[in-house]
Amino acid sequence: MAFPRIIISAISGGSGKTIISTGVIAAFKVAGKQVSPFKKGPDYIDAGWLALAAGRPCYNLDTFLTPVDRVLTSFYSHSLGTDLSVIEGNRGLYDGIDLEGTTSTAELAKLLRAPVILCIDCTKSTRTIAAVVLGCIHFDRNVDIKGVILNRVAGARHENILKRSIEYHTGVSVLGSVPKLNRQSFPERHMGLIPTPEHKWAADSIAAAAEMAVKYIDLDKLAQTAFNAPGLPPAGSAEEISEKKDTDPATAFKIKPRIGIMRDSAFQFYYQENIDALIFEGAELIYMSPLSDKTIPDVDALYIGGGFPETHAKELSENTFYKEELKALAAKGLPIYAECGGLMYLGKELFLDGITYAMAGLLPITFGFSKKPQAHGYTIVEVERNNPYFEAGMEIRGHEFHYSSVLEWGGEEKDLAFRLKRGSGLINNRDGVVFKNILATYTHIHALGTPFWAEAMIRNARSYREKKI
Repeated sequence: MAFPRIIISAISGGSGKTIISTGVIAAFKVAGKQVSPFKKGPDYIDAGWLALAAGRPCYNLDTFLTPVDRVLTSFYSHSLGTDLSVIEGNRGLYDGIDLEGTTSTAELAKLLRAPVILCIDCTKSTRTIAAVVLGCIHFDRNVDIKGVILNRVAGARHENILKRSIEYHTGVSVLGSVPKLNRQSFPERHMGLIPTPEHKWAADSIAAAAEMAVKYIDLDKLAQTAFNAPGLPPAGSAEEISEKKDTDPATAFKIKPRIGIMRDSAFQFYYQENIDALIFEGAELIYMSPLSDKTIPDVDALYIGGGFPETHAKELSENTFYKEELKALAAKGLPIYAECGGLMYLGKELFLDGITYAMAGLLPITFGFSKKPQAHGYTIVEVERNNPYFEAGMEIRGHEFHYSSVLEWGGEEKDLAFRLKRGSGLINNRDGVVFKNILATYTHIHALGTPFWAEAMIRNARSYREKKI
């Protein structure tokens, strides 16, 4: 099957591939092409920019969190009906968690048989960049490196030396040369780019990125590279997913459980696959915000994702009626599933820059913050204790990335359902705080790798709804 596609990768993180990918996608969209955006690896922020640029959801492709067959099915199904797919890699092309690089962008490129475009930061380098590209080519001949985009080029002379050196020594074409850009268009914070919900000028930044791509990148050659990608094996499941099946859980019940999702600039980290999974299982989603709402709508369960509650600590702390209402609902058994930022909001307090901010107070935890990451990377969680969402004995794959840590823990070990086989967790190599129908954890999960999560959310929501009636 023909799926025009490219992967935009780099030598390392911070090379500018997100801005390049965003610009390329936005420029293709302006030209009238429908682009399917994908992000390799566990990531919310970059995916948000790619989605905004494409005008459609961005899906994550991750072979650690998700079985390979589901990665392929996701790519097939979300590429159908579009002109081409642009996949942004993560970190360096060959970077992974083991010696073989099994979770790397390179392995995803081989799985998808996708041409790779290297985005290279050329700051204070010339001919050496050719050696770097040549090394990437020879490191794994099964990775199809088809082009290079030069980034942060100092001027015409710098560009000329780079282009001649790379094309002469490697045979790979230079498809673009981007000068140093105004960083204010894409401001950064400790986790990378500022997320789109917090960026007041996000649409202007997308437009600026599109203009950059049109001006400095050969989009015709880039598109031709995508259209010249080799065919992929027939994907029988792709057509099935693209059409609603009669056996869909969503059609099995006339009354849909209402699942509230806190979604605003404080809580914004949600995989589109997780949202889709809840809808597929039959949920009606109700979006809500403790920043702007005064009351909580009538919901049967609540999903609080990650984000940056610390940047909105004052506003969250001052919305006391909302917090009290949430506490009352939790006491009545409202099912609540919270990840990272959601976990912090459900805690007792946030201690930040010498000031203590009262949070919802559902969990006996005070959090503090550091200038360095306290946990960063993939997690493997063993479920050891009973909880409303996962059976004891299950193993769950996820990821964590946070600058917060526990200053005070007022609970007991029996309140923690998870043991970390990989990762840091909450405290003492444990995670997953359980209180009534609440499960709150630092670990983020991906619905394609943990499909029983959505089922559990719906099951708990229906049970709570029945008790209300």
